[in-house]
Amino acid sequence: MIKILIIEDEIPARKKLIRFLEELDCSTKIVAEIDTVVSAITFLKSTSVDLIFSDIELVDGNAFEVYKEVSISCPIIFTTAYDQFWMDAFESNGIAYLLKPFSKERFQQAWDKFMLFRNSTSEENTQLTKLSKLIEVNFAKQSYKKRFTVHTHGGFHFVDTENITFFGANEGVIFAHDTMGKKQLLNEVTLKEIEEQVNPSEFFRINRSELISKQHIEKVERYTKNILAVKMKGSASHLKTSQSNTAAFREWIEK
Repeated sequence: MIKILIIEDEIPARKKLIRFLEELDCSTKIVAEIDTVVSAITFLKSTSVDLIFSDIELVDGNAFEVYKEVSISCPIIFTTAYDQFWMDAFESNGIAYLLKPFSKERFQQAWDKFMLFRNSTSEENTQLTKLSKLIEVNFAKQSYKKRFTVHTHGGFHFVDTENITFFGANEGVIFAHDTMGKKQLLNEVTLKEIEEQVNPSEFFRINRSELISKQHIEKVERYTKNILAVKMKGSASHLKTSQSNTAAFREWIEK
């Protein structure tokens, strides 16, 4: 019997994991479902498990706080919407990094990797750990953020990257403009931070304060000799390229 702990604060994500686990051809037992850092620390100080499925951003903090507080000997499969934590994951007994929304196939690959660890000797585990890091690092480098967190007075929700027409910076605050014309406040504080998380073939910074999505460009017009006006889906006004970025924008838009 494989004892499993799920650390996840999103109910749909928990249900998905449970469904995938129930479909496995082996004997498993979910010993607990935990949704906070505090509860996870308390549980792991008194109970051992064979495998942990762990989200990273929880309701009361970051899951890595748990693994700093409690010594963990079992493997961890991280499940998260954020791709920037992969390095921390492998410093915390991580063997796989599933970016939400992950498929049954990706789940199965992570599970198969766990079974390799479970059935291997200590020396073989060391080699598998090194190999896993190399594979996941390569995967992480090719991955981009699929959604951004939007905080409100009543909590928070998410906006999918594919539905964002452009990011705008205004006096140190970053907004995501979506296909419905809505303007959503993000946690990120600079456009540079956003640029590092999105696919450069899909997003381009046309000036100091705006980063636009290629797929949501409706029209490009000449504004002046060295400046272009760009009409984005869901936006009434045109965005304008800076003189220094216009040539690079022309090259990017044709790719």
